Amino acid sequence: MNLFPWKKKKSLFNEEDTRIIVKAIRHAEQATSGEVRVYVESHCSWVDAIDRAAEIFFILKMEKTDLRNATLVYVALKDRQLAVFGDQGIHNKVGSEYWNRIVKEMLGSFNRNDYAKGIAECVIQIGDALKTHFPFNRDTDKNELPDEIVFGR
Repeated sequence: MNLFPWKKKKSLFNEEDTRIIVKAIRHAEQATSGEVRVYVESHCSWVDAIDRAAEIFFILKMEKTDLRNATLVYVALKDRQLAVFGDQGIHNKVGSEYWNRIVKEMLGSFNRNDYAKGIAECVIQIGDALKTHFPFNRDTDKNELPDEIVFGR
């Protein structure tokens, strides 16, 4: 509900940034049965980013994929927090060190204020890992989750 309809809510990303990220999601999912989603919000107050990512993961019902191979890239822009949360299937294949490495690389782009590029590169890396461990099968695979960015509060 917007109490002040004359005030436009400012988008967290411009149209070009959104296009870059959605294109990366679609590219990442082309050669895998795995799923990648991006959730962006302004604040992550009083909660650790990985805990918030896990909460969002289950709110979005991402654990419902057939092979438990969905991954969520979570970003709280104004609080400068981020996390990557992978479901049991992909986590068992890549492990914690992998997630820590791609978060560190994403932080490098964020430190240069290039948020869209950082998220897109992270998504592509996740897609590569998913392709390795969960290759696409034309007969059985389908896009189980939407590709659009989910914007929170």
